[in-house]
Amino acid sequence: MASRRERATKIVATLGPASSSPEKIRALYEAGVDVFRLNFSHGTQENHGHVLGAVRALEKDVGRPIGVLADLQGPKLRLGKFVDGHITLTAGTTIRFDTDPTPGDEKRVPIPHPEILEALHEGSTVLLDDGKVRVRVVRKGAGFIEAEVVAGNRLSNNKGFNVPDVLLPVSALTDKDRSDLFFALDLGVEWIALSFVQRPEDVIEAKELIQGRAQINLKLEKPQAVEHLTRITELSDSMMVARGDLGVELSLPEIPALQKRVIRESRRLGKPVIVATQMLESMISAPVPTRAEVSDVATAVYDGADAVMLSAESAAGQYPVEAVAMMDQIIKQVERDPGYRAIIDSQQPEQRHTVADAMTQAAYQAALSVDAAAIVTYTLSGTTTLHAARERPRIPIVGIASQLSTARRLVMSYGVHVVHAPEEIHTFGEMATKATQVTIEHGFAKEGDRIAITAGVPFATPGTTNVLRLVTIDKAMMNRRPSGEKKTEPTTPRAAAKTAGGEAVIRSEPVDGKAD
Repeated sequence: MASRRERATKIVATLGPASSSPEKIRALYEAGVDVFRLNFSHGTQENHGHVLGAVRALEKDVGRPIGVLADLQGPKLRLGKFVDGHITLTAGTTIRFDTDPTPGDEKRVPIPHPEILEALHEGSTVLLDDGKVRVRVVRKGAGFIEAEVVAGNRLSNNKGFNVPDVLLPVSALTDKDRSDLFFALDLGVEWIALSFVQRPEDVIEAKELIQGRAQINLKLEKPQAVEHLTRITELSDSMMVARGDLGVELSLPEIPALQKRVIRESRRLGKPVIVATQMLESMISAPVPTRAEVSDVATAVYDGADAVMLSAESAAGQYPVEAVAMMDQIIKQVERDPGYRAIIDSQQPEQRHTVADAMTQAAYQAALSVDAAAIVTYTLSGTTTLHAARERPRIPIVGIASQLSTARRLVMSYGVHVVHAPEEIHTFGEMATKATQVTIEHGFAKEGDRIAITAGVPFATPGTTNVLRLVTIDKAMMNRRPSGEKKTEPTTPRAAAKTAGGEAVIRSEPVDGKAD
């Protein structure tokens, strides 16, 4: 049986030239990776297909679900070329930007995006080369703008540019993104990461294309998206604080507070959230990180993020396995800190008035009261387990998923040890027996321990969480096997509680049982 992770916060790692072989992927997994990211900004579809095949082969070999996130490139706004390959700028001077493809010089810069020039207005700020050059629009005409150089002294061919204070008339999905999206869906990835989202309509467009074949991870990169944070979080299935582009388009001092805000909002809505970009950046070329980078990872863990992510560190760096191992050590050290639990508990989100939330909170409180070894969630769609993860419990969550795709998605969630169990469950007795077997086999409980079980009734109905069962594991239960009977226990519309044989059951008023 594969070993369990000794931490609640998960690790996402990007695969690339430094880490695409089956041997390296296995080494990264053994060092602590829970979810692998395929970055479609680089590499070919064929290459990504081979890499995903290696991940699936590893999953089968280790007997544990492994999540895969396909990250779409999104629109890349770039300048044209210069006669000499670069130009020198002087603060206070004025330079022209136009759509003429002729190579530019110190007086003009080619910009092959007429729709962007049209969207800009006098006073707009344009950031070039990841913010190293800053200009301000002072005049606009047909097919051109003139801008004053505010900061920066050098600009070279094909550098990117950002327009932080203008809603750009550009879809979040380019033709390349659509091709990559359908390729990734055909491969069967669990997550699609969307770049360049500016407004809720961008998420809706992607959902219409995906048609439920994967879940959406929204990369928060644009200031315009921040203005719609609650709505886009509601529309998405998970969030990513993509601090690279955010750090270009927003002032750097704003990023830490925004990171905390996104984590709080994601947790409130029960959506997994990843903190990403430059977390252990120096380990691209050094075997150890800086102290500031260690603190950065630790801060994300203290903030209550579901996962932290490595990008170039694992994709192209010289020390990919060491970077994962270091991140694993940092997380474990933080989660051992007595102050960590106090911080996490103090950030409990306001309870939503749903049956599912009430049952999940009751399960956690009951588990604490009886000193349970684990909270076991039965789930079809993942909803029951996500409700449990939202509580950020100090007790491990064992998520038993009947569908493999659900199991792979839940790997990203805080504190969840996912088990794929395709066998059908028909009765409470079978449910308790399966939960007992899983918690024992995976090292979470032993004879004499108690576990708290949550599920939805009727079984195999997505979007329900309305049953809590407390079970004491005894020798008879350890030896019991599901009978396979098709008998289904009644689900009368009344609250019921009983104790017998060391077990307690609390069943909510079913009504329609919908969690969301």
